[in-house]
Amino acid sequence: MKAIAHRQNLPITSPDALLLIDLPEPVPGPCDLLVQVEAVSVNPVDVKLRAGLPVPEGQHRVLGWDAAGTVLALGSEVSGFAVGDRVWYAGAIDRAGSNSERQVVDHRIVSRMPESLSFAEAAALPLTSITAWELLFDRLGVPQGGGEGQRLLVVGAAGGVGSILVQIARQFTQLEIIGTASRPETREWVLELGAHHVVDHRQPLNEALKTAGLGPVHLVASLTRTDHHYLALVDALAPQGRLALIDDPAGPLDARPLKSKSLSLHWELMFTRSRYQTDDIGEQGKLLARVASAIDAGRIRTTMQRNFGPMSVGTLREAHATVESGTSIGKAVLTRFGR
Repeated sequence: MKAIAHRQNLPITSPDALLLIDLPEPVPGPCDLLVQVEAVSVNPVDVKLRAGLPVPEGQHRVLGWDAAGTVLALGSEVSGFAVGDRVWYAGAIDRAGSNSERQVVDHRIVSRMPESLSFAEAAALPLTSITAWELLFDRLGVPQGGGEGQRLLVVGAAGGVGSILVQIARQFTQLEIIGTASRPETREWVLELGAHHVVDHRQPLNEALKTAGLGPVHLVASLTRTDHHYLALVDALAPQGRLALIDDPAGPLDARPLKSKSLSLHWELMFTRSRYQTDDIGEQGKLLARVASAIDAGRIRTTMQRNFGPMSVGTLREAHATVESGTSIGKAVLTRFGR
């Protein structure tokens, strides 16, 4: 089967940054689904691994941690799925990614995709939905349906994770949601998705919140440039507040400024459950099913903003460059390899 991989850590402008390769057909293990990949999306993790994580000499790495497709075969221990099901998932960081014609994936981190979305529209959402859901409910500890009287600040609210986090928070909690954005089009996007307020993250965020008359916040979801905003976020948080992040600060974060307010720091990585095969790994499939139901009920919308067309080295390189720019809104997707 066809796949696109990388063998070296190269800038996306290099002709060898991504390569078309031929791989043996994947064989599902006992807990796996074999899926015909119909659409994928590109996330910052793809860019980070392609550019920065060495590949062992003589080997390759197939990237891609978002997919929507059709079930072709089931492992011997799989239940709850059938051949022909339309599914979506993010996959596991320690297995081959979705930039291929077919893929095997643990059925416990998969659900049926929303019936109301196309494959491309669905592929935009799994990784970011899992990240947002786990960050909000598992890391920040907001009860579903709760959060009344509390403010949530979402730093980088127009990006992939922010675009779905704002929607999940608006639909599944009573939080007052403040998003950050810096351009008129991103500000409009964040408000459309359900944020109550938007502040400009080009300003120190503690000052931007004060200028907007929003006062201290109780919860922060820091999705980008945490090291740049860190001290302003500590200042903006109310005593006993919670700060959660998903990005990779350039250097160590000093926890000492958190002490006087008894603030807590939380990290979210959606690959933890699959990488460590945790007892609750199946929660990812369940939460994807909840999000799919909310989409079919009209409560949540896709965050796809650009479809680059059929998968090829050229279109995937273009999607990587768009994500690397740091200015994209929502998600970039590609459809299955051209025939």
